[in-house]
Amino acid sequence: MTDILSALLLFVIGAVAAVMNVMAGGGSVLTLPALIFLGLDSSVANGTNRVAIITQNVSAIYSFKRENHFAFKLSLKLSLWTLPGAIAGAFTAVKISDELFQTILGIIMIGIVISMLLPSPKHTPGVEPEKNSWMVYVSMLFIGFYGGFLQVGVGFLIMAAFHYLMHLNLVRINMHKVFIVFVFTVPALIIFILTNNVDWKLGISLAAGNATGGWWAAKLSVKKGERMIKVVLIAAVLIMSLKLLNVF
Repeated sequence: MTDILSALLLFVIGAVAAVMNVMAGGGSVLTLPALIFLGLDSSVANGTNRVAIITQNVSAIYSFKRENHFAFKLSLKLSLWTLPGAIAGAFTAVKISDELFQTILGIIMIGIVISMLLPSPKHTPGVEPEKNSWMVYVSMLFIGFYGGFLQVGVGFLIMAAFHYLMHLNLVRINMHKVFIVFVFTVPALIIFILTNNVDWKLGISLAAGNATGGWWAAKLSVKKGERMIKVVLIAAVLIMSLKLLNVF
């Protein structure tokens, strides 16, 4: 495959993956296989994918802000709790296999999305985490580790945590999610760079697609609301689960 075709392929896949990531999660089940198909080993593909994740979330954060959907103080507070886990997870990712974990994750993803689509108990929406549950912060530590380690499907875990522990609607969940993923991906990417696990040529092509998809996904999240997010969520989790279970 020529360099131009590779760049176009990654741009298109990146745009689609970013829509999945911003509105739901699991976009990396498209981007990681594409990078491996183009000749990268799994560790380098994992690191290269983080370049695209960074640009995707910067673009989505700005797009949400343009739509007047932002709460940077709370997003940052939550993000900081992910950093220790993300650093540990990234160091782990360059050393061990994650095959068994992917199989387990493929099983639990369906359960997560089904439970999120069930009617929620009565609550006060948008409560600050301090007034809700200390478990929010504990969950951020574990989510940070998983995000630094594998990244694939971390959006689903954030959505589940915020759905149950903070009782936010899906639009505001995604608003916080893109900020948090951006923050914990920075140290993870640095570790992959320092261990020579990033292909910048392919990473930039993928990043351009992710940035484009991230921008439009944020705008669609705000304009179309929870109904559209749920449709993308169902499709994304099914794709991810089937992929991780080696159905295709």
